[in-house]
This record gives sequence, C-alpha cells and structure tokens, in this order.
Amino acid sequence: QVQLVESGGGLVQAGASLRLSCAASGRIDSSYTMGWFRQALGKERDIVAACSWSGGTTYYANSVKGRFTISRDNAKNTVYLQMNSLKPEDTAVYYCAAGWTTNWGFSKSYDYWGQGTQVTVSS
Repeated sequence: QVQLVESGGGLVQAGASLRLSCAASGRIDSSYTMGWFRQALGKERDIVAACSWSGGTTYYANSVKGRFTISRDNAKNTVYLQMNSLKPEDTAVYYCAAGWTTNWGFSKSYDYWGQGTQVTVSS
C-alpha cells in the first residue's frame, strides 16, 4: 500500500505562484509513475503533469507547459508541482497519483491517490 498526502494549495491572485507537495509513504516502487491531476467543479479529472519516480522523464499537459514544473526528491519521497503564472482557469482540486503505468494521462491507470488540495486563482 502507498499513501499520498498533498499540501500547498491555497487562494492566490492571477500571476502568482504556488508549490504543491505530495508526500508518499508505504511500499513505494521505483518504477512508479507519479502524476498530478486536477478536477475543476463539474469537470472531469485531467492530467496536469507526470514523471517517472526514478528516471526523470516528464510529461505536461499543453495548458501548463512553460508554467508548471514537476519534480521529485527521492530522499524525501516527495513529488512537487511548481506552478507559476497562475490563471483563473487553473482553479481546481489538485490530486497526486502513483501507479505502474505507461499511459500517463489516463487517470484510471493509476493505483493510488491523495485526498486532493484546493487551488483557487482569482482574477
């Protein structure tokens, strides 16, 4: 079992930055893909970014390329999502996910999820 706990969400103005953290504990496999998803009110849960736990390969949704950066600190078992130049359309609950998957953008391919953290960007 793997437990994921997100933190770092909040209410910010457009153009601001936030850094989300996802602390992982339990039986963490070095082959896991780690993903950040988001779900706005009334919408589906969409991929934001993903990375391999050990290889450093990353993926970004087009809507966040150049603004968001995913990274991980293996020593701390933590994955981060640095979000810069935030826009009102980035408002959503952000979820961390882990799993054995090569289909990084498909939420159902992930095995473990955190509880989510709210990010609200005002205009």
